[in-house]
Amino acid sequence: MKTLAPLFAFLGEPFVALLIATIAAMFLLGIRHGYSMEELEKIMTKSLEPTGMILLVTACGGDNGGGSNGDGSSEGGTEQGSGTEGESSGGGSSSGGGELQVNIWDNYQRDGLQAIADEWSEQSGVKVNINVVTWDSYWTLLSSGAQGGEMPDVFWMHSNTAQMYMENNLLLKLDDYIAKDDKIDMANYYEGIVNLYSSNGSQYAIPKDHDTIALLYNEALFKKYNVDTPTDDWTWEDVYEAAKKITDAGKAEGIYGYGVNVSNNQDGWYNIVEDYGAQVITDDHKGTTIGSDAGKEGMEMVRKILTVSAPQSVVAESGTDSLFTSNLLGMITQGSWMVNTYYTAENAADYKWALLPYADVNGNGQCDEGERKSAYNGLGWAASANTSNPDAAYSLISYFCSEEGQKKQSELGVTMAGYVGASDAFISAFEGTDLSAFTKIEEEGTLFFRPYTRNTTVWEDALQQAGGFLEPWQNPEDPDLMSKACDNAQTIIENAIANE
Repeated sequence: MKTLAPLFAFLGEPFVALLIATIAAMFLLGIRHGYSMEELEKIMTKSLEPTGMILLVTACGGDNGGGSNGDGSSEGGTEQGSGTEGESSGGGSSSGGGELQVNIWDNYQRDGLQAIADEWSEQSGVKVNINVVTWDSYWTLLSSGAQGGEMPDVFWMHSNTAQMYMENNLLLKLDDYIAKDDKIDMANYYEGIVNLYSSNGSQYAIPKDHDTIALLYNEALFKKYNVDTPTDDWTWEDVYEAAKKITDAGKAEGIYGYGVNVSNNQDGWYNIVEDYGAQVITDDHKGTTIGSDAGKEGMEMVRKILTVSAPQSVVAESGTDSLFTSNLLGMITQGSWMVNTYYTAENAADYKWALLPYADVNGNGQCDEGERKSAYNGLGWAASANTSNPDAAYSLISYFCSEEGQKKQSELGVTMAGYVGASDAFISAFEGTDLSAFTKIEEEGTLFFRPYTRNTTVWEDALQQAGGFLEPWQNPEDPDLMSKACDNAQTIIENAIANE
């Protein structure tokens, strides 16, 4: 038995035990529920993120204290957030002296951000290395770094994980720095993003950007099937009718009027639920109204659109972005963080952006207040609590987030700004493409902050599985399945919040 002791000790290590449990559960439960290998791969990948977070909390002792002071002593989004994944290009450990390691996950943003960072380097004498890591690997590496004490100096924070990092003393507290910085006034940034990255009265990240949602359509397919193109007056019913016409005419060729990636909640079904008057997460982050009559009306609209959209089996295999750029979808909804993907696509001239549709809830034929809503989210620039150069780390963050830096970010077409009023240049940064829908929604619609709680991924992932919305998403012809799923979702979210 003594010879087996090291083996048992190894298997009993928290990381190993949780990893084995995750893999075993995914295969056993997945096979029992009939998941494909592709679906299992996606589920397992997402399951490793909360596993890492559990280890993170264990390693840090779950202390809710404040973290490092901002006196020099010693995590966007974008859903699905979340932007285009780039290639890993280096490590993320803190470096001393004249160099900072910066980690991000969107390869399209790297060049613009590096240009801004290089301007700062000329003034500070500190070199900045921006490393692009894929979305899933980003959080695995960050949580591993938190356990081992080797996090990047500066990095992005996201609404899914911010609370856990702030509460466990992993982020540099910025209060004292901000108080002494005449270029940073938190009142100049989008309130929801500011609040997201504050905890117990302290600020741990400064808004990097904000994003909104628009309707993207393939003008060539609309012309091919003689269907009127979207206008600012379109409702979700209009979307359904147009999608049905294209699907009926093009299905034999593998062409569908609409594509729904149900896992992309921020740029998808969250907006429809809000348009109909319900909230996935209430404003106090303590409840949900997804199971209400309004919630069921919104999800019924989602169900209807799914009946004239590409089947989920097709979406699971290729993804809506690939299907759209392959000219197989008439419409999708997408976030402003994805503009570059479509602007650089082969058939970019056919792709047009329209204002997000609205729900004519009262049936008066016009868009009234609250009937057209767009989710918005924003990443935050944060620094490691253990960075060896906190002054330089904050100085870089301040440069990125200053009014000048935010306008430069927009001019370079990186993203829209987290600084209110600094996004106009982004709309004109892509020659020949009308992106006004992304800013018009702020004037003619209502923004709501992307739903989150202390541990968002717990209920967010559960909603996508059996017992959540999986059945009605895969079988949209049955309205009873969707209604029942809304009731289940109400319980799933309430239980998850109660256990936070």
